[in-house]
Amino acid sequence: MTWLDLLPGTAFGVANLPFGIFSRAGGRPAPPEGRAGVAIGDSVLDVAAVADDLRLPLAQMFAEPVLNRFLAAGPATWREARERLTDWLTSPAHRAAVEPHLIPLNEVRLHLPFAVADYVDFFVSRNHAENVGRIFRPGQPPLSRNWLHMPVGYHGRAGSVVLSGTPVTRPDGQRWEPGEDGPTFGPSRRLDFEAEVGFVVGVPSRHGQPVPVAAFEEHVFGACLVNDWSARDIQAFETVPLGPFLGKAFSTSVSPWVVPLDALRAARFAPPPRDPAPLPYLLDGAEPWGLDLHLTVRINGCPVSEPPFATMYWTPAQMLAHLTSGGAPLRTGDLYASGTVSGTERAQLGCLLELTRNGTEPLDLPDGTRRAFLDDGDEVVISATAPGPDGELISLGEVRGRVIPRA
Repeated sequence: MTWLDLLPGTAFGVANLPFGIFSRAGGRPAPPEGRAGVAIGDSVLDVAAVADDLRLPLAQMFAEPVLNRFLAAGPATWREARERLTDWLTSPAHRAAVEPHLIPLNEVRLHLPFAVADYVDFFVSRNHAENVGRIFRPGQPPLSRNWLHMPVGYHGRAGSVVLSGTPVTRPDGQRWEPGEDGPTFGPSRRLDFEAEVGFVVGVPSRHGQPVPVAAFEEHVFGACLVNDWSARDIQAFETVPLGPFLGKAFSTSVSPWVVPLDALRAARFAPPPRDPAPLPYLLDGAEPWGLDLHLTVRINGCPVSEPPFATMYWTPAQMLAHLTSGGAPLRTGDLYASGTVSGTERAQLGCLLELTRNGTEPLDLPDGTRRAFLDDGDEVVISATAPGPDGELISLGEVRGRVIPRA
């Protein structure tokens, strides 16, 4: 129970407590560059201000404009912060100290919650991988021969990771369309979204030291939502013989709230059966870290898809183990994403490439318009929830972005 007057069914309840960075114009309590806050109901709790009033050592850590120092502090500190927050928001004895530092969400500006060190994007939805294989390699096996043996991924551009709400400029690039005599350079004609879930690394690892599946919770703080925007025409021409490059490098949007792994324990879910069995370094532990997350994708307010994360073939713990298996180090602020989340049904596909069969079957939106790929002015919003304790819902918030033409 909480002394807060929360709306029934809120997905930002005491069981959630996601962290972000916020500021507000003028005076109290946050300076313009931002500081740590926690979403609760329709408010943001200024964590540093409460900790300062109560003279706690956490105050200085939360007064910084990114979460990186807190992320690097590790699981014991993460648990301590969560326990204190829960106590503040449930014990009436703390109400007088806490209530003045609750700020309505509509009065704050949210910032990128952490300084991104590296960005890796995986490709771990079997449904998505098979759909893409059938589109681009008709008549051939839909999965590449390595796909069932490892979480396939590529390195992205950390500098292109942006906060939800940042406009997405349509990228220029080379594309060679069917029927054309050669490549041309210009704005992408096949701009797409990808509904994904990201995982944020807190505790670094040593160069040359792999991180095993069982150590996932010792390094990863929590999850966020990701839209890995994709220029399909640029991607298709450049992805031979190497992997994605400029077709993926122009923008990756992330949600402003990072939901702690501790808030997602009730959402843990057994992944699908694996055949063949993974190699020993990728074997699941006794309690695999599959997650029962429910995503929703909207274009201009119109629902177009509800991808289920529970169908993902490889778990975030296995992604981390594979990412470090060759000795690559983790750094505080590393972000790795799942790749497009797609289910088995057409209404569960996580990108327009699949939803429209590479543009050959345009999507009819409820507002009467049609889309093969994204038009300038389109806004894509991805949201997600997870089951919480005692029937509660846990929100991962939303990640949004509007496509604009290059000036």
